[in-house]
Amino acid sequence: MKLFDVYPLYEVTPVKAKGVYVYDKKRQKYLDLYGGHAVISIGHSHPHFVRKISRQLKKIGFYSNAIQNPLQSQLASTIGEHSNLHEFELFLCSTGAEAIENGLKLSSFHTGRKKVIAFRGAFHGRTSAAVAVTDNKSINAPLNSQHEVTFLPFNDIDKLEKELAKQTYCAVIFESIQGVGGLDEPDRSFVIAMDSLCKKYGSCLIADEVQSGFGRSGTFFAFQKYPIKPHIITMAKGMGNGFPIGGILIHPEIKAKFGMLGTTFGGNHLACVASLAVLDILKKEHLQEKAENLEIYFRKKAAEIPEIIKVKGRGLMLGLEFNFEIGDLRKSLVYNHHIFTGGSSNKKLIRILPPLTLKEKHFDIFFKALKTALEKNNSTQ
Repeated sequence: MKLFDVYPLYEVTPVKAKGVYVYDKKRQKYLDLYGGHAVISIGHSHPHFVRKISRQLKKIGFYSNAIQNPLQSQLASTIGEHSNLHEFELFLCSTGAEAIENGLKLSSFHTGRKKVIAFRGAFHGRTSAAVAVTDNKSINAPLNSQHEVTFLPFNDIDKLEKELAKQTYCAVIFESIQGVGGLDEPDRSFVIAMDSLCKKYGSCLIADEVQSGFGRSGTFFAFQKYPIKPHIITMAKGMGNGFPIGGILIHPEIKAKFGMLGTTFGGNHLACVASLAVLDILKKEHLQEKAENLEIYFRKKAAEIPEIIKVKGRGLMLGLEFNFEIGDLRKSLVYNHHIFTGGSSNKKLIRILPPLTLKEKHFDIFFKALKTALEKNNSTQ
């Protein structure tokens, strides 16, 4: 049997990782500026993370949600402390797409409506409702067309109000910083208006923090740059530093009832301990605050390279935009300079999503390599 061939793969086989580095089977070291799609938040194989999971595994790794698991309540309280969203309630699942599915479903339960507003360039996942609110027709199967989704551009308040005034939408879902879409952000005035209009017309506002959450943007959640309070906040990726975990935070005006939501693996003992370990390190090592400072340093270094036409994003969720497609440049960074970076639907943009334990010296290595790669690229044109 062979694998179902859906991934274009680099010819690199990692076998070990530590801190901000990944090592392949040939013992070659790679600087990881992509974190496996923003998943690695506290660095690979952090000793505290490994220790906490190992200890828990010796006790109990999994049991169903039919029994009490105090680790879930501990995780809820700790997320509340970090985010200052103490009044919200937590539902745990296993992935970002599952978080989006549950957030949309909960909005529909709460409002009694079924239509959704999403935004151009959005990426929310690959499962049924999650991919339906993703602005990419090539990954939407005919089955997904059963969902009624209206895609709007960012920053057009009039169009948004015109749709919401129909009072047929259960939710508006948005990313404060679009990940796969290319690091675009809505204007502050639009975000505030979106929050106000959802309240006015009875739609739920869902903040998708799957990629941007847990300190990556310089605030605990990226939406917290703005004076808004969504009804539902989705999270995953950096929440578990590589251990599969996701969840949604739910505003207290949305009421729970037995059987409304459910999951098999969500909130298991190992997942909770993994996320608690992440939160321990975020706090102890001040990683959220460091993300803000590293963004400043990154922008300063980027300003030295004339080929970069724009720096996008916040914290350690960043993008470098060029006036040419960057596929070959990224390959050069991997194969010639041993640096992992990310792409996006914007083919002219490199995404930078490193572990939050990164230091300035690692950006020095990257920008030195980038200059060399660009010089070679320019000489062959």
